[in-house]
Amino acid sequence: MLIVTARLPRRKLAFSVAAAALVCCAALALNFGGDAAQAAMTSSLPSPKGVKTNEDRVAYLEGYGWQVAQEPLATEELMIPEEMDESYDDYLSLQSGQGFDLEKYAGKRVKRYTYEITNYPTGEAGVHANLMIYRNTVIGGEVLSPQMDGFLHGLAMPDGS
Repeated sequence: MLIVTARLPRRKLAFSVAAAALVCCAALALNFGGDAAQAAMTSSLPSPKGVKTNEDRVAYLEGYGWQVAQEPLATEELMIPEEMDESYDDYLSLQSGQGFDLEKYAGKRVKRYTYEITNYPTGEAGVHANLMIYRNTVIGGEVLSPQMDGFLHGLAMPDGS
């Protein structure tokens, strides 16, 4: 067993305690600053609530940086399945990664609005944005290319845009 003792004058001890407190405060400030930056980034996204009209839906998509045709290509009423098997896992994961919980709406009728995106970063034409709305609240959405070798991703603009 090793025991180490040290004699510190009260001044050095007080200075050491103050320095340790300062380091702790700086660490907390950095942590809260990171949370504030995350909150600021999240708050810059459009609110999913109060999306009642076509203009609201277009503005919601514009909040993600998309330019879309002013009228939807399609409006459909869908039923969210009561029970979702593993074939829904990837889609549910995509939605939950954006903060949407579709399982909460199991068995509910929702409307899906499909808009054509006119500013996709690659310049690809025919890209669509879907919004699922339940009682004036966006509960899900995605951007997709309906081409044979198409893609599907969340509403956020892809990196590198």
